[in-house]
Amino acid sequence: MAHPDVVVAGAGVIGAACAEALSAAGLVVTVLDRGAPAGGTTAAGEGNVLVSDKEPGPELDLAKASRRLWPELLEGLRAELGTELADAEWDPKGGLVVSTGEAGPLRDFAAVQRESGVDAQVIGAEEAAELEPLLTKEITAAVWYPEDAQLQPVLAATTLLAAVRARGGTVLSGHTALGVTTSGGSISGVRTNHGVLPCGAVVNACGPWSGEFAAAAGAPIAVLPRRGMVLVTAPLPESVRHKVYDADYVGAVASGDADLQTSTVVESTAAGTVLIGSSRQRVGFDETIRVDVLAELARKAVTLFPFLAAVPVMRAYGGFRPYAPDHLPVIGEDPRLPGLWHATGHEGAGIGLAAATGRLLADLFRGNESIVDHNPFRVDRAEVLA
Repeated sequence: MAHPDVVVAGAGVIGAACAEALSAAGLVVTVLDRGAPAGGTTAAGEGNVLVSDKEPGPELDLAKASRRLWPELLEGLRAELGTELADAEWDPKGGLVVSTGEAGPLRDFAAVQRESGVDAQVIGAEEAAELEPLLTKEITAAVWYPEDAQLQPVLAATTLLAAVRARGGTVLSGHTALGVTTSGGSISGVRTNHGVLPCGAVVNACGPWSGEFAAAAGAPIAVLPRRGMVLVTAPLPESVRHKVYDADYVGAVASGDADLQTSTVVESTAAGTVLIGSSRQRVGFDETIRVDVLAELARKAVTLFPFLAAVPVMRAYGGFRPYAPDHLPVIGEDPRLPGLWHATGHEGAGIGLAAATGRLLADLFRGNESIVDHNPFRVDRAEVLA
């Protein structure tokens, strides 16, 4: 049997995007996952494709590229696979960021984003109410981001993987990547719980487990799990029309604090449910559902949308996000071990950044001009080398 050119370890949205981009470039790809495809971090995501929450710099550049790519990529896959296999519930609904405290910081943040090419429109309370009629009247500032979008993360990942299969690739569930084999100082295969799978290269897209896999491969990186939780309401008639979050969300995203941080994020889904977040906490892989965290999320959500006080909660879930100390993804080949590539460290932005991450990795793999400057995401930066 012919061996794959590349094995992608991890079938979440980042691994799926890398596998899709590599297979589109003509490579034979096998994707492994310890569980079911899209069943880990991706399944615990909200599906955000955001430019509104990122400061000017390399992550924003990657986010803008990904926002351009996602609709093009999905449209191309619909043409290739058919609508039934390529429905990711893409919704370019826009985002609304509001403040109920001091207005200056939010407006200042929007100003620096505009200098970086983001469409960030400062609007008044009346315009905000037109966008979101059920929003609290207590807001002091609002910024409208028409470029923000949403998709269904599991559908997005499985659509990408369907394309890999259609091009002759393979997706294997229940295959845990345990390490690598080498020959002549380069990758020759991936060790799994089902034996060794020979290949010419491996992509470490193991999400929160990327640090463990990298260490097992002999090239450790500092990528850690960071826990987040989400509340889901019962299905409702139209209620929240856009992604809406409080201005303190930006600070929580950029923070490296290990202690619990919560900020208000509210948005609806195509199924009519309302997703309420968000929390961040470094607790290792502790899966305990903490009621105090969920209560704080609910309390803050009601502050933005008072009508939610009377809405029943259907369920809650948590997930682990791959966190890098400098808040930048790790994308590219590892200079310590030829043939070992990394695509990880996106934390809570993986859904939005996936399309550009896959393209960037495939560009680098093929030696083509990269879609964005790859240097800020290099593996051998001091903050990441463990």
